[in-house]
Amino acid sequence: MKNTYHIKVRWGDTDAATIVYYPNFYKWMDEATHEFFEAAGYSTPSLQENYKIQLPLLEAACTFNAPLKHNDKVQVITFIEEINRKVLRFRHEFLKDNSVIANGYEKRAWTTVENDQMKAVPVPDFIKEALITQ
Repeated sequence: MKNTYHIKVRWGDTDAATIVYYPNFYKWMDEATHEFFEAAGYSTPSLQENYKIQLPLLEAACTFNAPLKHNDKVQVITFIEEINRKVLRFRHEFLKDNSVIANGYEKRAWTTVENDQMKAVPVPDFIKEALITQ
């Protein structure tokens, strides 16, 4: 499964050099991950409400190939790169005019909260199926 998240760069996303300030790419990767789950039929709020699941971020990185500027229109293509027993790795490709501007990844744990303690648990097969085959 791949999901496309659309962004229009806002003035507030840029720095004094009028290019996108790098932390915004991490914000957009986070947003794209939540959109990915929603497109698969399991929004993150519904995962919390119905299954008591949370998806804390374990690791993230992003490589930048070209700058983005105010009013640029960007597509973030998100897909599952790897699912381990309790960890998911998402790949995010940032495209502008069909050119890869940046790419990054996030590793997230599949966790539940018991007695105010977060605990990693196995990703259910039905979730794996939904995230890979849609």
